[in-house]
This record gives sequence, C-alpha cells and structure tokens, in this order.
Amino acid sequence: MPDPGLRPGWAAEPRWDGFRDLVSVDAGQVVLRSRRGTELGRAFPEVVADAARLPDATALDGELVV
Repeated sequence: MPDPGLRPGWAAEPRWDGFRDLVSVDAGQVVLRSRRGTELGRAFPEVVADAARLPDATALDGELVV
C-alpha cells in the first residue's frame, strides 16, 4: 500500500536503528568495532563467526539491527 504522505514518484523505506559497526578481516583475524572504536566482538560473537568466512582483506561498514 502506498504511503499517503509521499508525493507521486517518490519512494521511502523504513529506518532501522541499531549499532553502527565496522568489520575488518585481515590474515584471518576479524575485528568488529563501533564507529568510535569500541570493540564489539564480544557482544556479537555470531557476527564475528560469520565474518570469519569472508575473504581476507575485507572491510565492511554497516548497521547491526536486531
């Protein structure tokens, strides 16, 4: 159903709020940090485990949403 608050031809998506995170994989080591540099790996071990399957030299910037 279209959103009545949008002009014709416009689109929108829901805003999902979570934790901004930066993931890096280097030589098999996964680092998960907040945008301020706080280590998040202990709080999100499932993300670290899945990120370990990514290719070496991978860097991701995203939002963790539950």
